[in-house]
Amino acid sequence: MLNAKRAWLAAVLVLAACAQPWQGVEPGSDPSTVIARLGPPRETYDLPGGGRRLMWPTQPMGYTTVVADIDSSGKVVSVRQVLQDTEFYRAKVGEWTRNDVLINFGRPAETSFFPRMQQEVWSYRYIENNIDYMMFHFYFDTQGVLRRTQKAPDPVRDRNLRRGF
Repeated sequence: MLNAKRAWLAAVLVLAACAQPWQGVEPGSDPSTVIARLGPPRETYDLPGGGRRLMWPTQPMGYTTVVADIDSSGKVVSVRQVLQDTEFYRAKVGEWTRNDVLINFGRPAETSFFPRMQQEVWSYRYIENNIDYMMFHFYFDTQGVLRRTQKAPDPVRDRNLRRGF
């Protein structure tokens, strides 16, 4: 019985250690609650309907961007980490623009322009399934409209890509 209690306590402590500073901020809270935990936001964007999005990115070399959505009355709607597949796949090819990607994910880790394709690419580092270090790429045409997305291993972390294999 004592061993079972110790095992349960150990499991609770391990799970508590995995909690992130932004987790546990309740909807309806004052934004100062999030700011007290994460510091001043590094990026701020206006949202439709009079709200704001506060961002705490770790790009260009980090793998997370925490966002806090604040409604028009000044209350927290949600706080979450957005550099993940479920968020990236919300992007609508042919509809979203550079501004939509910026508001949803913040400034990219890298940008490139491919003259032959006439497309600009914004790239974001992220960790897929808490295992694989990846880059998610957004391709824009010359009018700034999203034309395709792609994910690939992060060459900074993938030994095979660094060696040229």
